[in-house]
Amino acid sequence: MSTTPTDAARARRTRQRSVVQYGLADYGDFISAQGLHARLTGEGVGVGLTTVYRVLRHLERTGQVDTVRDDITGKRLYRTRPDSEHRHYVICRHCGRSEAVDADVVEDWARRLDAVTGFSDVDHTLELSGRCGECRPHADDRRGRRS
Repeated sequence: MSTTPTDAARARRTRQRSVVQYGLADYGDFISAQGLHARLTGEGVGVGLTTVYRVLRHLERTGQVDTVRDDITGKRLYRTRPDSEHRHYVICRHCGRSEAVDADVVEDWARRLDAVTGFSDVDHTLELSGRCGECRPHADDRRGRRS
C-alpha cells in the first residue's frame, strides 16, 4: 500500500503533536512556546516553532492545557492540565513556580454571569501572582511584612 502525500502530512502532524505534548507534560510546569521549542530542539527533536504554537493552540482549544500570562514578559505560558477540570494557579513572579488554588467561588460566579448579564458561553481568565516562600526576601520575613 502506498502512502499519499496527505497521509504522510497527517502522520507528521500526529508525530509532532505527540512530541510537543510529551515535551510539555515532561516539563511539568508553565512554559512559553519559545521555551518549550528551545527545550525540544536542545534535546535534538526536529520540530518548528510554528508547529509548537499550533499544537499549543489546539491543546488550549480542546481543554488539555492551562494557560496563564507571564507577568513580566506578557507571553502566554502553558502547562498540561492534570485532569479535565479547568484550574487556576498562583505563580511566583520571581522563579515562576506555580501552585493550583481552590477557586470554586470564581467558577460559581462565572457560571451565574449569563443570568445576570444576558451573555452566554462565558469564559474567564484569573491570574494570580506573588512571591513563593523561597523567593520572598528574608528581610521581609523578619519584619513580618508581606510583599
